[in-house]
Amino acid sequence: EVQLVESGGGSVEAGGSLRLSCRVSGGTLDDSDMGWYRQAPGNECELVSSISSGGKTYYADSVKGRFTISRDNAKNTVYLEMNSLKPEDTAVYYCAADRAGDTGLMVVTANFCPHPAADYWGQGTQVTVSS
Repeated sequence: EVQLVESGGGSVEAGGSLRLSCRVSGGTLDDSDMGWYRQAPGNECELVSSISSGGKTYYADSVKGRFTISRDNAKNTVYLEMNSLKPEDTAVYYCAADRAGDTGLMVVTANFCPHPAADYWGQGTQVTVSS
């Protein structure tokens, strides 16, 4: 059974940095597109960033230039480096995986995280940015 386990969330002041990690077990990262979503109370589920099995990346406009997604297939881990954090980045962040080439991670917004289009989800990790 494929499982995704996130770590690295926490509380930080505005302008600070955090690095989220998502470790995949029960499967290989090589065959998967990976993404990070977030959802704040009262807001939609939003795709923050994604990286395809071939390394192609996507970033939401709100995080371009501040967040960097990367993957280490040898460690079966995907990372989200978050710099210059803002209070509006406060949310629960979810790691998601989809079979390479499928369209689950092309869902940019959804009512709720997790959404059914992606195959696998982590449990979520809270990121809180104070002003």
